[in-house]
Amino acid sequence: MRRYPPPIDVPDHLDRWRRIVALPDDRLPLDEAALLISAAANPGLDVTGQLGRLDDLAGRVRATGAAGVCEVLFGELGLVGDTETYDDPQNSYLDRVLDRGRGIPISLSVLLIEVGRRCGVPLVGVGLPGHFVVRDPAEPEEVIDAFGGGRRLDRAATEALVRRAVGPDAAVGPELLAPVGPQAVLARMLVNLDASFERRGDLDALGWVSRMRAALQGAPAGDRAQLASRLAGLGRFDLAATTLEEVAAAIPDPRARRRMVREAIRLRARLN
Repeated sequence: MRRYPPPIDVPDHLDRWRRIVALPDDRLPLDEAALLISAAANPGLDVTGQLGRLDDLAGRVRATGAAGVCEVLFGELGLVGDTETYDDPQNSYLDRVLDRGRGIPISLSVLLIEVGRRCGVPLVGVGLPGHFVVRDPAEPEEVIDAFGGGRRLDRAATEALVRRAVGPDAAVGPELLAPVGPQAVLARMLVNLDASFERRGDLDALGWVSRMRAALQGAPAGDRAQLASRLAGLGRFDLAATTLEEVAAAIPDPRARRRMVREAIRLRARLN
């Protein structure tokens, strides 16, 4: 089992989040990072205890390979995709998915990946358009649909799934099954929550989601500038300014860079 850095107990879950997402993908603990998203929504969450919960699930796996992990999660535990309240933010929180027994494709996939990792099963995430699945390197021509109860999909079924999500003319190329790393998984989880909270008009939740998104590595400059605008709208002028300064430092256009620096200075002035 690959070893991750041990959890660090800090009062601010967002501080721990920033430390984790600064790590390279091959060292980033996806399980803990995903649970820190849950902890941002529920600051009283015992993240270390929830990690132990995943350890306990792995201890129940008896059969080898991905099939053994699926048997525990989708057979014994009965995890299913939530088709009735899909947009419920609780479907994105790993602890609540385990409590309630249902989730969305990406949260169920993360549980499958992380319990599998504990069992020595190297599963990876695949971000299909409109759906998230898991790839088992032992069966490279198939994917596992966690939302569908751990069913395996061959290439034809996977292509059909994509076309149902984005339309019959969707191009399905060889990059379809390319694995995505933890940063991309976390970004997609936060985008889901962002959209859900936007629809609900939950400004407090949009604030912590925006702060978490802004800390991720590799976010496009346009996305980060948009997040800075969102943060400023929520009154987080300090973080909005810092985000703009980071964007400015990374873009080659000197005029755009100066414009962002001036805006960051304006935002900092509003703190006085």
